[in-house]
Amino acid sequence: MLERTENGTKYENQDGDNQFQQREISSMSGEKKQLNQEIVQQDQNAHSQSRKVIDGKIKQLKDVKPNRAVPHDQNVQNMRKVTERINEMKDQVVRAKLYLSFTPPGSKSNLVKELKLRIKEVERAISGATKDSDLSRSALQRMRNMESSLSKASRAYPDCSSMTTKLRSMTQNTEEQVRSQKKQVSYLFHLAASTTPKGLHCLSMQLTAEYFALDPKERQFPNQQKLHDPELYHYAVFSDNVLASTVVVNSTVSNAMEPEKIVFHVVTDSLNFPAVSMWFLLNPPGKATIQVQSIESFDWLSTKYHAALRQNSSDPRYASELNHLRFYLPEIFPTLNKIVLFDHDVVVQKDLTRLWSINMKGKVNAAVETCHKSETSFHRMDAFINFSDPFVAKKFHADACTWAFGMNLFDLQEWRRQNLTTVYHKYLQLGNKRPLWVAGSLPLGWVTFYKKTVALDRRWHILGLGYESGVVRADIDRAAVIHYDGIMKPWLDIGIGRHKGYWSKYVNYEDSHLQRCNIHA
Repeated sequence: MLERTENGTKYENQDGDNQFQQREISSMSGEKKQLNQEIVQQDQNAHSQSRKVIDGKIKQLKDVKPNRAVPHDQNVQNMRKVTERINEMKDQVVRAKLYLSFTPPGSKSNLVKELKLRIKEVERAISGATKDSDLSRSALQRMRNMESSLSKASRAYPDCSSMTTKLRSMTQNTEEQVRSQKKQVSYLFHLAASTTPKGLHCLSMQLTAEYFALDPKERQFPNQQKLHDPELYHYAVFSDNVLASTVVVNSTVSNAMEPEKIVFHVVTDSLNFPAVSMWFLLNPPGKATIQVQSIESFDWLSTKYHAALRQNSSDPRYASELNHLRFYLPEIFPTLNKIVLFDHDVVVQKDLTRLWSINMKGKVNAAVETCHKSETSFHRMDAFINFSDPFVAKKFHADACTWAFGMNLFDLQEWRRQNLTTVYHKYLQLGNKRPLWVAGSLPLGWVTFYKKTVALDRRWHILGLGYESGVVRADIDRAAVIHYDGIMKPWLDIGIGRHKGYWSKYVNYEDSHLQRCNIHA
């Protein structure tokens, strides 16, 4: 029974997914206390209402729905509708086993034999069935036979006090098992998300070997004179993943009305620099211009900021320098006035020319807001930032509107004028000294660009494809940029299947390198 109450809970994670899991667990604990109180109250009328209590409690368990930090997945609700009879038959088996637990050891009464037979019949009937339409006519007859046997058992064992005690014990044991399984699932999902797939590792090794086999003159990209032209459309992505950065570049260029005006800046680490460079040498982005840089080539970064750049965290995503490099955009691109920064887990679906003409209203950052409770991307400031700290409570407001990283337009001129890199650096150091916010660049972005962000229409950027299977198809199709935030990335086996096609359409799986590394759609 409790297995079905957990059926609506899907795994989801963003930078703050630990907080969401704690809320779900505490929510289930509250439901458990409420259930126990109801059972105790009805225990007073035990002998006269035994059957009503048993069936009532089972029905309550059947109808329990966990409180969610995000809207409920409609697919789960639909699945419940098509498995109603299967679930009822499972409940019958639980009730029958419960009655058997009250029989004396070694009992061979007719009722005991009958219950054991009915349990076997029903379990065979639902074996392998995933929806009600899979059940045969004989299965429905077995269901009716079981109900008749349970009716006999309810008259033979009318002691409701013992029954409620047993149900309570079963509930507690099952919830402990569920809690343990959720912890294990959380660990395995994080392990899968943080491990480089074998195919991607193979691809990087192949490309790296080919890069170093090239003559130095062959390693140069064309049209490098466009790199510093502020009149062009400059996009940047910081990534150590060859395929991920490829999709960002390919999707942006292929949907652009004027690809010749696009300049893409890809920044990676020294380990992946040869592989990323070789890939774009072999697969240039059409008429667009591309530049590949290594973070180690930024001498000013190592001398001025290297000691404080890393954030205290055991998660390699947050400890990575690439994760925080976004706060040094004016130094990385000193000749540019504006730039659009992408996360490497996005796909561009529309021409973005109009984005560059948006009125920034004197602000530094343009982003889609995530402070609307009706949306899956909803976040609160106090879920990531410690407002119990006096410094934080005085400086910021817990109800301030939050926004998303993933696709951001930055006014670099205004950034330089307000010297926001120094502001970020100050907050980073404070957070390393005491727990002001959770690890990651998102809460640091909120405080650095506090009251310096202009809201974009939500159709520019839709989130949730990396943790929410129920994102509305129409919303995805009309979004300019879709974002696989969360840990279920589209290049991983744990990615959400219904969302993978938007990403894989920009990967050429016929490429010989991908074929040799067994990378398929």
